[in-house]
Amino acid sequence: MAVELYLLLLLFCGSTISEVQPIYKPPSGTLDFGFVPAKTYDTGAYHEPGPIGILFKIVHAFLYLVQPNTFPQDLIRKLAQQKFGNTQGDYQKQIDYLVSQYNTTKDKALSDLNNVGPLLGNRVQEQLGKEVRPALDAVLTMAGAIRETKEALENVSVSVEVLQEGTERLHANLTDAKMHLSNTLNDSACSAAQAASTCNIIRNSLNQLNINANFSGLPGVSSQLAKVNDVLKIDLSSLVQKGYAAFNDTPDLVVNQTRNILSDIKNVLESIGSNITTFTKTLPVQKVLADLTIYLTQSEAYVQDYFPVVEQYDFYRWLGCLILCCMVVLILVFYYLGLLCGTCGYDKHASPTTRGCVSNTGGNFLMAGVGFSFLFSWVLMIVVVLTFVTGGNVEKLVCEPFEDKTLFKVLDTPYLLNQQWKNYLSGILFKNPNINLTFEKVYSDCKENKGIYTSLHLEHLFNINEFLNISMYTEDVALKIEHIQINLSKIILLDEIGKENLLNFSSSGIEGINFAAYLTEINKSVTKVDLLSFANDLEARADQLPKGALENALKGHANNIRMIHNQQVIPLEQAMSTLNQSIRLLKRTSSELMVKVKNVISAVNAAQLLINNNASVVIVQETKKYMDTIVGYFEQYIEWVKESIAMEVAACKPIANVIDTAVDIFLCSYITDSVNTFWFGLGGSSIFLIPAIIFAVKLSKYYRRMDTEDVYDDTENGNNGYHKEHLYGIHNPVFTSSVEQW
Repeated sequence: MAVELYLLLLLFCGSTISEVQPIYKPPSGTLDFGFVPAKTYDTGAYHEPGPIGILFKIVHAFLYLVQPNTFPQDLIRKLAQQKFGNTQGDYQKQIDYLVSQYNTTKDKALSDLNNVGPLLGNRVQEQLGKEVRPALDAVLTMAGAIRETKEALENVSVSVEVLQEGTERLHANLTDAKMHLSNTLNDSACSAAQAASTCNIIRNSLNQLNINANFSGLPGVSSQLAKVNDVLKIDLSSLVQKGYAAFNDTPDLVVNQTRNILSDIKNVLESIGSNITTFTKTLPVQKVLADLTIYLTQSEAYVQDYFPVVEQYDFYRWLGCLILCCMVVLILVFYYLGLLCGTCGYDKHASPTTRGCVSNTGGNFLMAGVGFSFLFSWVLMIVVVLTFVTGGNVEKLVCEPFEDKTLFKVLDTPYLLNQQWKNYLSGILFKNPNINLTFEKVYSDCKENKGIYTSLHLEHLFNINEFLNISMYTEDVALKIEHIQINLSKIILLDEIGKENLLNFSSSGIEGINFAAYLTEINKSVTKVDLLSFANDLEARADQLPKGALENALKGHANNIRMIHNQQVIPLEQAMSTLNQSIRLLKRTSSELMVKVKNVISAVNAAQLLINNNASVVIVQETKKYMDTIVGYFEQYIEWVKESIAMEVAACKPIANVIDTAVDIFLCSYITDSVNTFWFGLGGSSIFLIPAIIFAVKLSKYYRRMDTEDVYDDTENGNNGYHKEHLYGIHNPVFTSSVEQW
């Protein structure tokens, strides 16, 4: 009985679940064109049956056992061949968005056109600067060398004069010091035995007190200095800075010389925007959407017309299911009441003819349940068979093929739906059945929410690649940009005065200076002996003499020699160091001076020639890159428009939603699963009625009151039937006759 109650609940759920429609809520949730505004379609193509879903799986498993064969595609094809012979508003918003994003491209292009100086001009300047800047830098370096040469010549002239005067004065002082020292050594005190040897040593070293370098014979540099001063009368650095300034004005020259062409390009950009707007209006998507809307409207009207009839039949369906459930419930009620009353009123000591009213009522309920089981079972079995045939076939022939898309493959069979058409869908849409457009592909694309242009292969009606060919929009722009002519001949890097100035410097004669004579004297020491060492040695030898006037006189001479070193030799050494640095600088500068100057002038002439004659090549190259940048913006926009139209504009997800809702949700989930659950529960209940009938018949025998007592001979136990006659004093004719016959 518990099993029947369970199946009854299953039956009841199956008959009522189709009326419960849970609402599925989906989870909330290099030019930048943003995202195309897309309509969010809340697809209900999903059904969650809840806890009862496990029963659906049991039914599916049972169906597989009953019909394990795959979907009969060949059979369906044969049968078919024998029998069969608000989106528009969203679309307009998307198209308006595509058109409006052209302004992003146009604004970026206009921005680059308005900045043609920094963009194109700087590119040209950067390329030309690879030769121009090194040439100007070389001239500027040469201008610095001229100034350094002047300073070096001045230092040489001054240093030579100082050295000549200083050495003459030093020579005179050293001669006086040597004479006075010699007079001291001639004193009689040096004749003494203790001082004679020391005085002789000092006397022999007097020849060292003399100058070593002779600067009086060095040639002068006044003529070279005069020529260099004449060269410096022209400010070569200022001329070079003018060349830099003229070259840095390249962006401004580009702006001034392209002003008229840029205005023409801007007009072309405006015309391109108008062409794109016109193109979007010719897309056939609007017509397709309108046709689909008509079909959907007609279908909706059809549904609205027959919906009252469906509601009326649904009431009859609900009423019939309720009656069938009531039949089973009625049988169960009788069975349970019979068990309840029979169990409560049963008395094991009572005979069949003396059983109580409650026990008898229980038996009668059980027999009533048996009677109603026989009465209703044929109705239940007929309903089970009909619902099984209907629900099982729909599940196997429609729902399962729809889930694995086998159903679409059948519909896509060539010449199936129309014997004259190879592809039915393309024949309906394009009047051309040779186009490979299949139900399966359209459904899959719509399921992925692709655009209707891609899903329905509308390129056969309107090929956007032809109308959005980038060349047709950029050709005018490219032609205008190619007509840009930039003349940089006004740029003068270094005029003839500057070049002549360089040549004058190279012929200033500094290379004719006798650097060997200067270096020979510079490398010599001022005196033949270090005066400080000589003075220290003289003082040490004076200490070796006896105390007296001779010692003091020699120490006085030593101090005088130190004073000469400090006051005359040190300044001369400093002047020699300055002369050494200046001479070596002049030697380096004069080395191949003419060649260096000619190389500088040649570099400037080559750079000037590049600007005057060959700059057009650089300008053409950079203009091409500039044009590619501008055109690249349009390429990005066109590709974005193509991608958006193909994948996002007028997304066909609603088509997949309609199919999913009609087949998967309504037909399979709400109707077929409910019908299958209904017949499964009802059939199970009907099957379990058989053991219930047997059990009820057997059990009622022990609960009902009998007209006569049943006799059971139990010779082994000594009991006859339920009671013995001698125990109760009741005459039992059946028992008596039986004994007598025995």
